[in-house]
Amino acid sequence: MTTRGTVLTTLVSILIAVAGVLLAPQASAASLVEVTAFGDNPGRMRMHVYVPDNRPAKPAIVVAMHGCGGSGPGFYSGSEFASLADRHGFVVIYPSAQQEAGFGKCFDTWSDAAKRRGGGSDPVSIVSMVTYVEQRYGGDPARVFATGSSSGGMMTNEMLALYPDVFKAGAAFMGVPFNCFAGAADYPPGASKCTGGSMNRTPQQWGDAVRQAYPGYTGPRPRVQLWHGTADNLVPYSLLQEEIEQWTNVFGLSQTPTSTDTPRPGWNRSRYSDKVEAYSIQGAGHTLPSAGMAAAALEFFGITGTGEPNPTPGTCAVKATVNAWNNGLTEQISITNTGTAPINGWSLAFTLPGGQAITAGWNATYSVADGKVTARNVGHNAVIVPNGSVGVGFQATHAGDAGAASGFVLNGMSCSVG
Repeated sequence: MTTRGTVLTTLVSILIAVAGVLLAPQASAASLVEVTAFGDNPGRMRMHVYVPDNRPAKPAIVVAMHGCGGSGPGFYSGSEFASLADRHGFVVIYPSAQQEAGFGKCFDTWSDAAKRRGGGSDPVSIVSMVTYVEQRYGGDPARVFATGSSSGGMMTNEMLALYPDVFKAGAAFMGVPFNCFAGAADYPPGASKCTGGSMNRTPQQWGDAVRQAYPGYTGPRPRVQLWHGTADNLVPYSLLQEEIEQWTNVFGLSQTPTSTDTPRPGWNRSRYSDKVEAYSIQGAGHTLPSAGMAAAALEFFGITGTGEPNPTPGTCAVKATVNAWNNGLTEQISITNTGTAPINGWSLAFTLPGGQAITAGWNATYSVADGKVTARNVGHNAVIVPNGSVGVGFQATHAGDAGAASGFVLNGMSCSVG
């Protein structure tokens, strides 16, 4: 009887344990998934995708590309994009290059096919991946972004040049300008003219290379963020300047920054209007992106709600009040959302009277080019609720005309002035 009782007790314990497993709430955790049939794939690439459990109906899409010798799963594990996707609800595509180029498998940025829109090779494969995510997961075609490290940074510039109608913005880490490599023989680790440290073309030549990649295109161009370490001994730091010259020329901008700052120690940032920004990372080698840089890229894209590229449209009213003295003034600007939906992320453009120059500002970041000013929200005032207002302002010098700014445009829409 004792034996029988022991058996029954053991059996009951097992059944309770099994029931506990079956009835316990099952955790839902996103994971990296390989997609084997995603469409036209002339680059014979592999595709992995990370889809967070919590995401909006039309999530943004980020294409995140590895360096030579790496892989999509490796970049997934070694970068911060997946953890940020969990937090902000966007889908990440991790392509894996299959082209052998001396450093292992690299993205094709050297062949004639890869330099022409629709020409074939890796760029066409990547666009197929984007289309797949748009169709399978409802990805937002208006919020597609490219980023990558080294070879992936090079391919980021490639995709922005070839498919400006697909990508809204890009962040290239340790890349080179589009069409830098003459061909396969010019790709590292051979005697590359591109990465040999002496590449120096004019801004016009670099810009023409982009324009020739998609002849006749007249639509908007993707905004560009560029990153490079000053001690990079593999892809020379001097190529950052060549990238800057390329993209500022494409946008018709001066190579003189409209603003400079240091967002973090060692991160020296130069902005060229609101279209191009470049980070020089002091003392860094061929090691980017490091901690915090993926988040900075997402902010530039607008995914985190503080960047400019995807602001919520609306209607607006502006009131400007000037307090002037001798050769100086302050101007307080009140921005009111007169629409029925919140404005999430804003950029206010306006024109200064002749002779005025901003010397300081508050409650916004300011960039100036040829008297044209763009003020962008900071973290605490990114959202303007319906019938709500935010106040910004600046101090300026003047040469006799102490009038208020004019021509206020919020997120591309003209504001009434009261």
